Amino acid sequence: MKQIKIGLIGFGTVGAGLVETLQKNGDLIAKRSGILPVISKIADLDTTSDRGVLVPPGVLGTDAMALIDSPEVDVVVELVGGITAARKFVATALKRGKPVVTANKALLATYGDELFALARENRTEIYFEASVGGGIPCIKALREGLIGNRITEIYGILNGTCNYILSCMETDNTDFQVVLKAAQKAGYAEANPSMDVDGLDTAHKAALLASLVYGKWFTASDVDVQGIREVTLNDIHYAASLGYRIKLLAAIKEIDGSIQLSVHPSLIPETSLLGHVNGVFNAVWVRGDVVGTTMYYGRGAGREATSSAVVADVVDIGLNLLGKCSNRLPAFPVFDEYKGLISAAEVVSRYYLRLQVADRPGMLAIISGILGRNQISIASVTQKEEGSQQAAVPMVILTHKAKVAAMNKAIEEISRDECIHAAPVVFRIEDLG
Repeated sequence: MKQIKIGLIGFGTVGAGLVETLQKNGDLIAKRSGILPVISKIADLDTTSDRGVLVPPGVLGTDAMALIDSPEVDVVVELVGGITAARKFVATALKRGKPVVTANKALLATYGDELFALARENRTEIYFEASVGGGIPCIKALREGLIGNRITEIYGILNGTCNYILSCMETDNTDFQVVLKAAQKAGYAEANPSMDVDGLDTAHKAALLASLVYGKWFTASDVDVQGIREVTLNDIHYAASLGYRIKLLAAIKEIDGSIQLSVHPSLIPETSLLGHVNGVFNAVWVRGDVVGTTMYYGRGAGREATSSAVVADVVDIGLNLLGKCSNRLPAFPVFDEYKGLISAAEVVSRYYLRLQVADRPGMLAIISGILGRNQISIASVTQKEEGSQQAAVPMVILTHKAKVAAMNKAIEEISRDECIHAAPVVFRIEDLG
């Protein structure tokens, strides 16, 4: 039996979950793996709050750097979040030759290139399963389970807050702002929800997944991002009537050697597996050239789910230490065969277009003429009647595939027409193969 001593930096929700999981299932882990992970040191600025778990006297302190340097620590687990302090702690641990486990997607999506280089230089490693998808073992699946595949597409519902809001809008027939306030009250959304609802959290995760499978470093700034603030209850109803559901979707695609990276509210078929992912749950849908399609589903955040992923990483590192090896499988190997990013303007997609048009004859001809001049073909049109005295009525158009640049140009022209009574709303459609 090999005891692995953990130095935990950050004793918040997930940190307490890690302690609780090891206290609950430590013996089970030891029987299965021959590794017994134990919490040796904890560092957190708050040493008095009740986390719902007890640790032995002398374990909890405030000095993270002393924890890293302690001979009583084999593995450093970073759960403080943020970038600045976390970067310092992780870099210091790696320079000391100590392996690191982190759930910090923002840190890795911003400074991953630098930190993984440090790990290689010091013959140690970083494990990061909990950084994408919470308790879903999607990182391990991509690194190991699908190692014999070229990954051509990944679609991800990667933010539980957004998925909860969109699901509640649909099931409760409630507008975005009302659901957002309820989600904040229930603890599913932050007081400042921008990272979630504006898509940046999902962009960090998409960048990590793309870097992992395509061997080029991507950051959140490489991702074309649109959040969910523009999604209305009417859009959800219209999408449902057409056989779709609206999800905040990360789309990662390899097309002729170039990579598409985007995060957008997207219409996906309601009959698809991703179309059935509701509430705070996450899912990652992957297409490999050998295996075909696979999907990984589960809780994307929270105390128990995230701690499950952290424990798995600790055990992996423990097995490496037991076998006296490191970097047995490089986290981010470089693949020269892949080119750079496809620019946002060159991305090709189908579109959902909602317009508020004057209620008079000839409107469809005007709109179809503008779309046609921009090489955009209409797949279907639905005009919604909202009473006999309305000055304007909604028109919902689904298109065939076209470049984003062409759609943007068409929208600019449509917006200038005096017959359009509100800003056009455009979402992408992903038919998932």
